[in-house]
Amino acid sequence: MTGRLPPRLLLWFIALLGIALLTLFMVCVALQIQVPWQVTNLQTFPSKHFRLFSDKNDSSSLENELSAENEVDSSEELAHDSLQQSDPQDSLESGNDIMSNKAKSDHAKNDTANATIISLKPVAKPTEPDFFGDRYATEDFPSQTNCPSNIRKHVPQTPFAEMFLHNIPVLQWAKHFTPEEYQRLSQYSGAHGWGSVSPEVLNTTLGILNTTANRLMFDDWEKRAKRSKCISCAVVGNGGILNDSRKGKEIDEHDYVFRVNGAALKGFENDVGSRTSFYTFSTNTMRNSMRSYARVGYRGPPISKETRYIFLPDHDRDYILMKAASTHTAIDKGPERSKKPPEYFGTDVTVEKFKIYHPDFIRYLRNRFLHSKLLKTGARRIYRPSTGAVMLLAAIHTCDKVDAYGFMTPDYSTYSDHYYDKQWRKVHFYANHDMRMEMRLWQELHNAGLINLFMRK
Repeated sequence: MTGRLPPRLLLWFIALLGIALLTLFMVCVALQIQVPWQVTNLQTFPSKHFRLFSDKNDSSSLENELSAENEVDSSEELAHDSLQQSDPQDSLESGNDIMSNKAKSDHAKNDTANATIISLKPVAKPTEPDFFGDRYATEDFPSQTNCPSNIRKHVPQTPFAEMFLHNIPVLQWAKHFTPEEYQRLSQYSGAHGWGSVSPEVLNTTLGILNTTANRLMFDDWEKRAKRSKCISCAVVGNGGILNDSRKGKEIDEHDYVFRVNGAALKGFENDVGSRTSFYTFSTNTMRNSMRSYARVGYRGPPISKETRYIFLPDHDRDYILMKAASTHTAIDKGPERSKKPPEYFGTDVTVEKFKIYHPDFIRYLRNRFLHSKLLKTGARRIYRPSTGAVMLLAAIHTCDKVDAYGFMTPDYSTYSDHYYDKQWRKVHFYANHDMRMEMRLWQELHNAGLINLFMRK
């Protein structure tokens, strides 16, 4: 017998259908499943892990607040869902994952600031939403040496061949700022773009970085009376492995010496040397270091005729400080506001002493060399490579030979956190960096012959 359903059953059916649809929607939200009508402009990095397409919310304000070292202790904040506080062999991401995040890019011409943008091929089945932006400006700078054993000549024979970009700008300078480039980079905030900086601040700050000294890492190389065939660089971290290492003389014998953050030197010269060619920092990390390491004699950035200062720009305060320091003018806004010009870098410092990392370079390092599993957690908006990691990878992209000292090795628990610690301190891990992944990367680079990593065991 057939007929219409009773009104009561029809109402029950409609109610159950509504509940089912609501439940399905909540599950999609909880699992962050992208529905088809949200996926547009797919451009991907060819990796099994993620897809790339434009997302203007690259970073929240949290990235600006937590981007400096020693800000958030991940053992307390994110022990279960971000950083595993276990033996370093218990990887957050396997070593094979580092090598699998490789890119094959075609270069499309763009007449903006004599740069080109890497165009990316779409894939049929993207796997997860992404806010990384694997597209970068490129510049062609001739090599400053004819070194036969140049790192970049060796890269094609290593597992890093496809992820390594030889012509990505490491430093930004005056010609990089254009309205077109601002529109492209302003979708990424923090260290990864210009989204945290107004066009006015960028224009006035980058406008003064208009010399060869600002765009080349080794701006004094041609002026040196005694030049070797290859540019050798010592990149010095602050790890406790350097305590009682007696590596100071060896470090100082390199053509250039890179240092980072709280690089206390007085009294530690036998272990870490005394020269500083390049000091890498952000305003946050420098101020934090001045507060935290005053007890061991760190009063601020090293000052010498040789020393150049490389900002890692987390937000507008870095651009503002650099302009004020290089032009000897007061800072009229922000945390460093003062009626007097800043004197962190000496009273006679000139604009030729300053350099600043390009945000494309920082994003490239995050996307290709240090694509951490933290990027799949709530920490993704504050995560970036550590300042020391940026410094070491910048050296690999510019020096002919790199010797790395004071960086984390698998036996890190044997040593105190820093070489200048007066009492032994356990190494801590923080939510905005993936130090274990960085440690594994140093091992991979060492094994590939791209760096020589100082290890005691």
